[in-house]
Amino acid sequence: MESGQDREAGGWRMLAGLLADSHLLALELLPAKASEHAAQVGFTQVLIYLADLQREVLRPLTGGRDRDTAHEAELPVDGSVAGRAYQYGTITAGAPTGSGEHHWWVPLLDGTERLGVLRITTADEDEHAGEYMNLLASAIALIIESKQGISDAHARLTRIRPMNIAAEMQWAQMAPRTYADGRVVISAAMEPAYTISGDAYDYATAARNAHTVHLAIFDAMGHDTAAGLTAHLAIGASRNARRQGAGPVETAARIEEVLVEQFGHGRYVTGLLAELDTRSGVLTWANRGHHTPVIIRGSRWSTHLACPPGPRWGRTSRCPSPSARTSWSPATGSSSTPTASPRRAAPTTRSSASPASPTSSSATTRTASPCRRPCAAWSAPSWTTTTAASRTTPPS
Repeated sequence: MESGQDREAGGWRMLAGLLADSHLLALELLPAKASEHAAQVGFTQVLIYLADLQREVLRPLTGGRDRDTAHEAELPVDGSVAGRAYQYGTITAGAPTGSGEHHWWVPLLDGTERLGVLRITTADEDEHAGEYMNLLASAIALIIESKQGISDAHARLTRIRPMNIAAEMQWAQMAPRTYADGRVVISAAMEPAYTISGDAYDYATAARNAHTVHLAIFDAMGHDTAAGLTAHLAIGASRNARRQGAGPVETAARIEEVLVEQFGHGRYVTGLLAELDTRSGVLTWANRGHHTPVIIRGSRWSTHLACPPGPRWGRTSRCPSPSARTSWSPATGSSSTPTASPRRAAPTTRSSASPASPTSSSATTRTASPCRRPCAAWSAPSWTTTTAASRTTPPS
């Protein structure tokens, strides 16, 4: 068994070597390279399993080779030890190997976005092994996140059925489905994941200053590629206006201009634009032909946020966007879905710890209902319950 100093030195060599090699490393070669450097701390094998798009199974990243006998083709998220580590975000001991070695399932997290798990094999039990497992998992997650956008191997691995062209476009431009930074927790779900067409969500921090979080949901007319193109254009217009300092009302007007310029009045989009001030907890939003968001307090009490919907984007270029403001308390959550009919929306469950804690968690969970639209949820700090609606730009 290595001494504590040897293990610590090996830990630094493991991270330094893996990060140095990652600059010129194809994603498909990551498992072999991770195992090579993990040997510095006594890990005899590292296997990488990534979750599929709908987070139902965990599939091994094998580097394009025939599957190693140590890999299982895929593991279910529900009902497996690997799935438990993935769901709860904790290192979980695997079944005994019979050879004196130990298997450990380690969650792969990019921030709070769950990517998959590692299966790490160790020759002995060391009290500091968990620390090095988490460090290795963090480095591997960063490498995967940096390379997945240019790896078709990653796309094929995380899909278990064909995807339509509109969904291909939407998934390529949308933000990660989970985000947390200690001030706010954001989570989204898109179903049916492989045919989402004109449905999309967007969010960004520091929208107009360091304390602002921007949130948006779009639902374009139709269920075809044209709907995907329309939603794509709406998101592009929204981001462009927002990055030039526009608020929700001004951004809504810019989206209207761009859609009418491109399509005339032949296409339309409904949606919500919102900005959250994380210092005061004030949420300002604009509604364009959309269902109102639902606010949830204490995971028990819920109500709709009051804001009369304005006209759908693409139908008029004159009418101002209705806007509203409200203030949130700690662990308050809001959930929204651009569903054409309330009966088509899958119920969502939101839970979050205090947003002041970096370890706060948030989840939007799907049910068996055939939800055909994106659902988003977020929580934020502050306290008061005042809500006001207007048809002019809200005061700063």
